Amino acid sequence: MNIARSTFYYRGKTASPGKEGDVIDKIEAICLEFPGYGYRRVTKQLRNEELVINHKRVLRLMRESDLLCRAKRKRTNTTNSKHPFPRYPNLIKDLVVSGMNQVWLADITYIRIRNGFVYLAAVLDAYSRRVIGYAISTSLETPLTLKALSMAIAARHPAPGVIHHSDQGIQYASGDYVEELRRSGFRISMARTGNPYENATMESFFKTLKYEEVYLCDYETLADVLERIPYFIEEVYNRKRLHSALAYLSPINFETLALISRNRE
Repeated sequence: MNIARSTFYYRGKTASPGKEGDVIDKIEAICLEFPGYGYRRVTKQLRNEELVINHKRVLRLMRESDLLCRAKRKRTNTTNSKHPFPRYPNLIKDLVVSGMNQVWLADITYIRIRNGFVYLAAVLDAYSRRVIGYAISTSLETPLTLKALSMAIAARHPAPGVIHHSDQGIQYASGDYVEELRRSGFRISMARTGNPYENATMESFFKTLKYEEVYLCDYETLADVLERIPYFIEEVYNRKRLHSALAYLSPINFETLALISRNRE
């Protein structure tokens, strides 16, 4: 086959047992930048950095270095479903999302500050899990969600027919919000009351946000939140964070590859 004999004996670069301290340093650096990473994502990141290493070894090292601990926090309800506005059926149950701008997901979460709470409304593209719109306010009212929706529409300019999926909270069922959805050609979908699993992707994003940013910071004021949260969303979550559901790509990289693949067809 005209292949050099040395090729048979070649072995790729591996993490040497004698350099375990260097491996731990790399793991700690990854966990410092992405505190919510489990051993699988850490393993993938190490391999992205051209280090050949087994996930079992990463798990052992993370366990020995106490890097697997996760804080537990109480949940505060931001959904008021006791209102007179119409409810809409769940249109995404069992739906397979195959491209961008097919399904948008929307929800609200809270962020504690010294003297109370700040609220974050976000809109995600269900295909890429990219945050395409968000808004922050001390008021848990419809203008908060409208601002996030407006940001998403301005960024994506979607064609009519996109499914907008949310909970049945008054912020999403209100006349002003529904009017904007209809004006922009959205199909309205809502999860059942008290069933967060029908908007599980949004719940996953908020969990990531809380564990990898909010719980690690001591926000004093609204200004602190306005400074940190956009950076985390745009530079960390959308651009750099590896997602297991996206073949360990970031949302932006996943969308880029999807567009390249579509253009080749």
